[in-house]
Amino acid sequence: MIGKIVLENLKHRPLRSLLSILLIGVPVTLILSLVGLTHGMSEDSQKRQRGIGADIVVKSSTASQAVSFSPANVPEPLVGVIEKRPHVAMALGVINQNIELPLVVTGVDLTQWKKMTGGFHYLEGHELQNDDDILLDRYVAQQRKATVGGKVNILNRDWHVAGIIDTGMLARIVVKLSELQTLIAAHNKITQIYVKADDPKNIPLIVKDLQAFLPSYSVQTMDEVLAAFRPENIPGVSQFTVVVVAIGIVIGFFVVCLSMYTAVLQRTREIGILKSLGAGKGFILGIVLTEALVMGMAGTAVGILLSFGSYALIRVFVPTMTVVIVFTWWPVALGITLLGAGLGSLYPGWNAASHDPIEALSYE
Repeated sequence: MIGKIVLENLKHRPLRSLLSILLIGVPVTLILSLVGLTHGMSEDSQKRQRGIGADIVVKSSTASQAVSFSPANVPEPLVGVIEKRPHVAMALGVINQNIELPLVVTGVDLTQWKKMTGGFHYLEGHELQNDDDILLDRYVAQQRKATVGGKVNILNRDWHVAGIIDTGMLARIVVKLSELQTLIAAHNKITQIYVKADDPKNIPLIVKDLQAFLPSYSVQTMDEVLAAFRPENIPGVSQFTVVVVAIGIVIGFFVVCLSMYTAVLQRTREIGILKSLGAGKGFILGIVLTEALVMGMAGTAVGILLSFGSYALIRVFVPTMTVVIVFTWWPVALGITLLGAGLGSLYPGWNAASHDPIEALSYE
């Protein structure tokens, strides 16, 4: 009975119902897009770090976990010193320079890079040869409309696009190590050192040795570095997500509250008729609450559909910002929406249930 009444109520004023559902769906889209963006960029960073093939990372103790904010203050000769430590197969020094969120230019010695990883996978073009050569991954090339043989301006300098590389290894933008050092005035300095063990079983031994040998540096296993890129470990991300979720609950509360309060005023006579036929307060409250929850579920479905649209738009216009669809957040978004809708329906529902049937029947 309640279900049929709710359905007829929604159909009776379709425009109001559709607008309410759409307004509920907007914060759902916001929440899912934010979560998809943070998880996507986190997964992309982890994939690129994992693609290096290193076991340990050494950097300044004052460096940020994010490579884009790590200063180039590690002496380059330290790479050769570390390579001579027990159980170290090889070491690779790189320098990073942030240009715009989330892009970072990385300077690398390609000879050492190929020793550690076998080299980049080239989709087009070739490796770095001249000092003004630059490698772009396919997403950066797409975003900047760059082609092999063309020019691209980065760090206020025109570079020759030597090759377009696949994603998932080290960086999105790569130049010669020496050239980037000169460009940002960091001569003989690097940002961090990647260390490869001669045997995975010796990783703890290398870490212990390097921590004792380099007490003023941060020495972490690659697993520890990857853990730092998880969304819950990135400073500010969890707090920002909580704020967005709270905004979603507030919006859902006010949208439903206003919509259901208006609906109650417009259905005063109908409520009077129901009460005169014996409907109790619980029945009336149940109608209002059920209608609010139905709109909340419909709004969540609309929000999920819109999140696919935002995903597609970001991939087209800002392909370097990796976004993923986080399916595990769908039930979370539904719970958030239903909470806001349920709270928003309480006052209108109680107001409707409290109507005097005689006064309600005489309402014009």
